[in-house]
Amino acid sequence: MSRLKNKVAIVTGASKGIGAAIAKNFGLEGAKVVVNYASSKEDADKVVKSITDNGGTAIAVQADVSNELDVTRLFEETKKAFGTLDILVNNAGIYQYQAIEELTIASFHNQFNTNVLGSLLAIQASLKSFGENGGNIINISSEASKSPLPTGSVYSATKAALDAITIALSKEFSGKNIRINSILPGVVETEGSHTAGFIGSDFETKLIATTPLGRTGQPDDIAKVAVFLASDDAGWITGEKISVSGGIYGV
Repeated sequence: MSRLKNKVAIVTGASKGIGAAIAKNFGLEGAKVVVNYASSKEDADKVVKSITDNGGTAIAVQADVSNELDVTRLFEETKKAFGTLDILVNNAGIYQYQAIEELTIASFHNQFNTNVLGSLLAIQASLKSFGENGGNIINISSEASKSPLPTGSVYSATKAALDAITIALSKEFSGKNIRINSILPGVVETEGSHTAGFIGSDFETKLIATTPLGRTGQPDDIAKVAVFLASDDAGWITGEKISVSGGIYGV
């Protein structure tokens, strides 16, 4: 398949989970992929190897998206390697579920600095890198932005902010041929959701029981929607929040 042939894409937070699946699927569709990671070089290199082993082109670039200098370097290295940019996927994110009594200033800023500020910094940098044909931005939000869970007030707020950014910028980009959309995953089985204790918990069992499609999501479920939004097939879609949750939040 080649829906993204010769497109250049940056996927932030792409060493694991949803980001890694998006990067791999982009590679299979012909994109040249920049696999961004914050700290796990070994995992990022595995994603790059998976892409190149399947005939694709990819590089790994370390950058903490909450750091402006790191973001600048990420886009400079992308330009040096591939000359331009067509697609930005803001996937890098962190979450910390905790009761409001346990909230700290540090955890608040850690989540907002990565999930919100990091996305804004990457978007700013992308505008300087997109070519004459415009660009495409995909923000990986969460169903938590509209259906927050207990102890997830700060995380949910970051994702609600990201959705607002998507809508506002879709209007701000009027006439610039830049599309921007949000994907809102439900619970997805990733390294992070295992670490957080969601997978295998009573909570997961209850969710599956009330999910029309009867299972927890997989990273590829999200990646396939990202490929669609990144492709010309979605050329008439911008400013949208697209739920990918097995139907549970539509019930």
